[in-house]
Amino acid sequence: MASALGLPENVRETASVIYRRALDEDLLPGRSIEGVATASLYAAARQANTPRSLDEVSTVSRVGKDEIARTYRYVVRELTLEIEPADPKSYLPRFVSELRLPEEVERRARELLDTAAAAGVHSGKSPVGLAAAAIYAASLLCNEKVTQNEVSEVANISEVTIRNRYHELLEAEKDLQV
Repeated sequence: MASALGLPENVRETASVIYRRALDEDLLPGRSIEGVATASLYAAARQANTPRSLDEVSTVSRVGKDEIARTYRYVVRELTLEIEPADPKSYLPRFVSELRLPEEVERRARELLDTAAAAGVHSGKSPVGLAAAAIYAASLLCNEKVTQNEVSEVANISEVTIRNRYHELLEAEKDLQV
């Protein structure tokens, strides 16, 4: 699964440590081995600041998104793992690269996300959705041609989410300039 997600070796090692701890603490009864293994990988990726969305993880696992999320919350709680919320900026390099956009777009997207964070727009929103919208907005601001559909495909998030977050990001940018 780690290979399919393009995760580095240190994330695999961390995932196996989390899985072994779950096994040692007897957290597997009532849960599938695959579910705990997938949740461990998801947690390890987030700890290493190379997060993958639940959608991405569920595509390489034989476990559904809901079970991964439920098992992830259970493992994190029971093992008292310290995991920060995913930063939307951590998704930017991968998405920008997959869309073959210039570095200028990534830099501008970072600025938009910083402005949104300062305005409190990011709170409670999907980091993947925010990253996708920031890339879309930044590409328009940098005169790069990319469609909402293309960004939606790469980020595996709906065009509606991109549109909604896009408007919120630009509103926060506008408010800061006033």
